[in-house]
Amino acid sequence: MSVIKSVLENNIAIVTIDRPEAYNAMNPSVIESLENQIIEFINDGNVGVIIITGEGDKAFVAGADIKRMNEMTQQEALEFGKSGQNLTLTIENSSKPIIAAVNGFALGGGCEISLACHIRIASENAQFGQPEVLLGILPGWGGTQRLPRIVGVGLANELITTGRRISAQEANDIGLVNHVVKQDKLIQKCKELSNEILKNGPNAIAKSLQCIRYGIGRTLDEGLSFEVEAFSSLFDKPESKEGLLAFVEKRKANFR
Repeated sequence: MSVIKSVLENNIAIVTIDRPEAYNAMNPSVIESLENQIIEFINDGNVGVIIITGEGDKAFVAGADIKRMNEMTQQEALEFGKSGQNLTLTIENSSKPIIAAVNGFALGGGCEISLACHIRIASENAQFGQPEVLLGILPGWGGTQRLPRIVGVGLANELITTGRRISAQEANDIGLVNHVVKQDKLIQKCKELSNEILKNGPNAIAKSLQCIRYGIGRTLDEGLSFEVEAFSSLFDKPESKEGLLAFVEKRKANFR
């Protein structure tokens, strides 16, 4: 039985990690299955937005499988870390927006998966944290790199070196999540935001995400140069012609 469930409805793909008995913890096979499903939806022309969530009401992903990690050699840990990084890079580099619907614990690798998503929406009972130092290890799926970029170096230093958990509200206050909603409204909110995105040009969305990624860690001049090339490249696409003409004709654009 697959630990990854998926459904596609109205151009929105929902991917659910289905291990509630283990708080949706990640082991090598779950990582591989999740990445394969995400890649499949990225390449599916019928998909415009992807939502990732966890089964049940207790956990998004409570982290990596600690029992499995306890048995790892250094070489196995290296391979495990790289597989987690490959998963988060697949998410981050997606040409289609990926939304994390964080329903409960997002700890360790779970927090890192959410960090790789383009947008994070949390239920009121969500908790975020990078508690790896409590185990004598450190975040290995991108937490030391993405968390400072999202919340700032000072806060990232504190959260990673203390290993403390923060509530959904605190996560919202520091800019770690975009919205906090009641648990029973979480997927609804994600779908509402997805439908706002789906009104817009797919190529324009993909290029916008690419520009944002490119600019991180580069100078403003480098980012602007990349942006203007991307901007102009869209003008020979049917999508931009439809969007601009629709505005002139005072009608809604038909992008999909």
